[in-house]
Amino acid sequence: MEGFEGWDDYAPFYDWENAQTLGRRDVPFWRNLALNAGGRVLELGCGTGRVSLPLARAGVRIVGVDRSSAMLALARQRRHRGGLHRQLGLVQADIRHLPFPSATASSVRTGPHDSVAMVMAPYGILQSLLSERDLTRTLSEIHRVLRPNGTFGLELVADLPSWEEYRKRVSLKGWRGRRGGTHLTLIETVRQDRARRRTVFDQEFVERRGRQSRVHRFSLAFRTLSVPQMTRRLERAGFEIATLLGDYRGREWDERADVWIILAKKAVVK
Repeated sequence: MEGFEGWDDYAPFYDWENAQTLGRRDVPFWRNLALNAGGRVLELGCGTGRVSLPLARAGVRIVGVDRSSAMLALARQRRHRGGLHRQLGLVQADIRHLPFPSATASSVRTGPHDSVAMVMAPYGILQSLLSERDLTRTLSEIHRVLRPNGTFGLELVADLPSWEEYRKRVSLKGWRGRRGGTHLTLIETVRQDRARRRTVFDQEFVERRGRQSRVHRFSLAFRTLSVPQMTRRLERAGFEIATLLGDYRGREWDERADVWIILAKKAVVK
């Protein structure tokens, strides 16, 4: 299984599920960080625009990158409704091969084509890179496009290896849109593949409208990386760790925290 599998299938349900779980708790954190970045921002795995769109509305010049055409189709619809074409770019691409020019030591301009001042990878997107080779390649690409002393912010899904394994559990249920529209039920199975350091979520969305129902099945896999493991990889890729955070309000990180955020800087070569 590759880490990009399942995301096209997930697209119609992504916002409904996240509205009931994470919601937008992380958006103010990323917005404040981006507004102080001093230039263009790049979001990896932007999906339906859950984070990119409110940042663009706040005045951030941002480009969202995602491999999933289905996710990006929803993001483009919302960008159009919000009139945010000038503020938000959306690019379909593989984050292992970013389609942007390399930053240089003199990348300090602030014009419309300036280099990337900040790269953000919210909510575990880098954990969908299931092999060490893919993660190394992606970190190298981020380092390449980020201007010297630029910020790289990423979040890991906290302590995936400790997630309880279970089978066919009803995790969520409710209406999408107004009552009387579509009723959704999420039936979930969690599997731990400890030999390959992966956590797999088998998703089964039951979509019911009136007397008709339809079942959508797919799986999402995430690599289980700790904060110390990721910081070592970042340092090898040429980043300096700025801070480790344990929530969206700036609390210091420890391994028991519910939120794992790493902020790093691209080291300036002297």
